[in-house]
Amino acid sequence: MNKLMLWGILLFTNSIIAQSDQYFLSDFLLEDELKSENQLNELRQHNFSNIWNKTANEFIYGIIGDDHERIRLKFLAINKNVENPNQYYVTGKTKVKDIVCDFSGTITLQIVYEVKELHYGVDDEFQNKGIKKQGILIAEYYFEENAQQKDSGFFKGKLYSKWYLDKKNEIKYDDIQSISDSYCNNAFIGVWKSNSTGKEKICNWADWRVPNANQDFDIGAGEFSVSEKYWNRGWLDIALKNQVPNKAMVREKGGKKLKDWWE
Repeated sequence: MNKLMLWGILLFTNSIIAQSDQYFLSDFLLEDELKSENQLNELRQHNFSNIWNKTANEFIYGIIGDDHERIRLKFLAINKNVENPNQYYVTGKTKVKDIVCDFSGTITLQIVYEVKELHYGVDDEFQNKGIKKQGILIAEYYFEENAQQKDSGFFKGKLYSKWYLDKKNEIKYDDIQSISDSYCNNAFIGVWKSNSTGKEKICNWADWRVPNANQDFDIGAGEFSVSEKYWNRGWLDIALKNQVPNKAMVREKGGKKLKDWWE
């Protein structure tokens, strides 16, 4: 990507994008160049809610704290605010170790950029799919866990998502470049603050990769893989899955369906 263009945009949005996240954004764009105009008002009539629940929960990875304890999050409902088209109401659940909490809150769009040049994937397989626009959005999120539940707190930070507008004028989740080794989407970068102690921890999660993690955390090239150093922080199942690929470990047929952790 044109570095002067990128840094120009970052300077323009300096009050919105934390300096610590600027390097993440450079990687997140996968060399796409952005138009400089904020298209928030032009696209406010569209509904972005479907892009935040597109990826299967097993491929949403998150960390909490400097030791990168695993956190899991599941959105149960996302609804657009009819009085503020740039805001979305969210409910869901979180899980750290064996503790599950309910949460609710908002996602508020702040910036919507379009890319200068549309990307169509490997061998331009999406070239004739009628894609009209592509881009990224930057939003603020604030989620409160149920204060009556154990070890609850609240989350706040910035959300970065990739989207495209299809021929039906509907916003879609942009996974066209998902074959790229460094691809991720729906990156939530921020903090969690405890209700009981007031202690604040880093807390980041995204689809397919963990944003802004320690350099020694994700050792995977083509896919997400956690260093052995962190396995005892809730990541052992990911290590086992990577060691036994292609679903070689399966449950016996006829067994009861196991409940998902949020059910």
